[in-house]
Amino acid sequence: MNPEQALFSTAAITSFKLNGQFLTIAEELARPADITAAWWQVLGAVLHEPLPVAGIAREMGITRQSVQRIADLLVDKGFAEYRTNPAHRRAKLVAITEAGHEAVRRIGPQHAKLAARLTAQLGVEQFTRIVESLTTLSAALDSFETD
Repeated sequence: MNPEQALFSTAAITSFKLNGQFLTIAEELARPADITAAWWQVLGAVLHEPLPVAGIAREMGITRQSVQRIADLLVDKGFAEYRTNPAHRRAKLVAITEAGHEAVRRIGPQHAKLAARLTAQLGVEQFTRIVESLTTLSAALDSFETD
């Protein structure tokens, strides 16, 4: 294996581990709000503006079918609602409801504690560099999709 392959493999394996760690933490944070990490992920995508299912899927890097299934559950539970999409008659917009906002707000205090704990361990500067590096890596991988 050449050095570039080793870097790529290490980045991938570390990302897989991080994904598992973040999912575990997200499940723990979401549990007191009576939602799952996947529900939280979709609610987070529409927190500031309604989006079509395909837009949520693109934003979150998950399949449209998974988002559709979760959106249907969120609507059924009253955490989200479907709205008419002026840009596309058949592709409804998913919008968060007040119950959805309340669920996300209930996550806030524990989320803030965990963020403060991680920032204290890493320091603001190092944590900022890590986030910037992860964002840069994600953008680079996104560019491969258009090649």
